[in-house]
Amino acid sequence: MKNSKELLKKLDELFPDAKCELNYTKDYELLIATILSAQSTDKRVNSVTPILFSKYDIFSLKNTDIKDIENIIYPVGTFKRKAQYIKIVATELVEKYEGKVPNNREFLESLPGVGRKTCNVVLSNIYNVPTIAVDTHVKRVANRLGIVDSDDVLEIENKLMKFFPKDKWSRIHHQLVLFGRYICKSKNPDCDKCPFYKCKYLINKKL
Repeated sequence: MKNSKELLKKLDELFPDAKCELNYTKDYELLIATILSAQSTDKRVNSVTPILFSKYDIFSLKNTDIKDIENIIYPVGTFKRKAQYIKIVATELVEKYEGKVPNNREFLESLPGVGRKTCNVVLSNIYNVPTIAVDTHVKRVANRLGIVDSDDVLEIENKLMKFFPKDKWSRIHHQLVLFGRYICKSKNPDCDKCPFYKCKYLINKKL
């Protein structure tokens, strides 16, 4: 795929209203939900966060028993580690930023469970910072469409930012995620619904 305009046009047709599928109403809810989504699905995360956030806000999360958090979030997997992350994140946000999620990449990436991808998701959705968060879907799609040939997420992010106009970065992130989640799936991709006729998956399949 050499033409970003063509790709953008097709993705606009497929996902005109692309947005984050994690449910949240507050900035810290998105941060915690994104932490929970690691090695899990948005659907599963969305099944536990309403319970978690109806019972606790960022201030009470700081002080609650970690076992209570574990009991709520266990369906998302690695729940013991993620419960520890939530406690530490809540403590850091309350003590340093009065419970608010700051527009501060250095601080956010210093938090446990918050890597570059999570930080990009939060900055993009909360502060409209132009970013492209590279998750497993974006990584797979970018490679299959021939935009990149790499497994390194930072290299993929940099190449995608060069390939697409800056004012499209946040939008294209969501579109690539949805395209990978619902059409260009890891196993048994729905190629009949794909508007891109030449991709590495089909080429390798024919070999």
